[in-house]
Amino acid sequence: MLPILIGGLCVLSACNKQEVNANNSQGAVAKKADYEQGDLSLWPTLKSKVVKTPEIENTIAQYLKTMTLEQKVAQMIQPEIRDISVEDMRKYGFGSYLNGGGSFPNANKHATPADWIALAESMYQASVDDSIDGSKIPTMWGTDAVHGHNNVIGATLFPHNIGLGAANNPALIERIAAATAKEVMATGIDWVFAPTVAVVRDDRWGRTYEGYSEDSSIVRAYSAAIVNGLQGKADGDFLSDKRVISTVKHFLGDGGTVDGDDQGDNIDSEEVLYNIHAQGYIGGLTAGSQSVMASFNSWNGKKITAINTYLPMYSKPKWVLMALL
Repeated sequence: MLPILIGGLCVLSACNKQEVNANNSQGAVAKKADYEQGDLSLWPTLKSKVVKTPEIENTIAQYLKTMTLEQKVAQMIQPEIRDISVEDMRKYGFGSYLNGGGSFPNANKHATPADWIALAESMYQASVDDSIDGSKIPTMWGTDAVHGHNNVIGATLFPHNIGLGAANNPALIERIAAATAKEVMATGIDWVFAPTVAVVRDDRWGRTYEGYSEDSSIVRAYSAAIVNGLQGKADGDFLSDKRVISTVKHFLGDGGTVDGDDQGDNIDSEEVLYNIHAQGYIGGLTAGSQSVMASFNSWNGKKITAINTYLPMYSKPKWVLMALL
């Protein structure tokens, strides 16, 4: 967990139970004042079930004191396995790396679990080898196991999210997430880029099948269940050897773009942005999800990752999250 802590730890505080109108999907478009100032009264203060400890915080502080600028930059870089070698990891000490869809160890789509484990072990050992970069911080491997460990031949596959959402059964979804976590860990990978909590408003969006529901209350409940299934509950076997780090994604509003345009523009008001599109993050983050993936879409004409005025996650103390962004 150390890279995730060094990469971007913050903490959640005090919970505010705010009513959510899941059917309020047709709110007014954002006004310029909303866009520039934001309305923090819409965003509740959150409390994660996973809390930071003084021991971990002290360890992080000590690491940061001794890290060079180059080492800090390396912790923020996440290359793809097709683009790096074990020696690159040894040289630079990347904080994490990933395999995307259609990417496999040794470029072999029939790679066995043993092949996946061998690459994971080699990358890990290279990351803690300080002979070149001076860093012993262990790296992490992230993967898109979104409906089972779907990149690995022979893994258990489950229906796509749109089908799982139709079940409206959070308990079942938690069991599916737990089964996925076990299979991911069995291949040496410790980080999953799931759940997708996009609330789809236009079925023309090419990624509609990745969303669980157009009902934000279902998405919120599923998000918490999946986080618990992947990571383990905060008061249980949290991040044990049968669990993986979860990621709620894609922050924020990717399911509500105009005409369902992928990576397009969401012009909803801030109220709709919270009531509809933020609900999955509340469910997942209060359950203790350890990472959040930013989105490619825009809000009112500006890329969501470039906005630091209205989103409490980026700049305001009400949503200071225990998560790597």
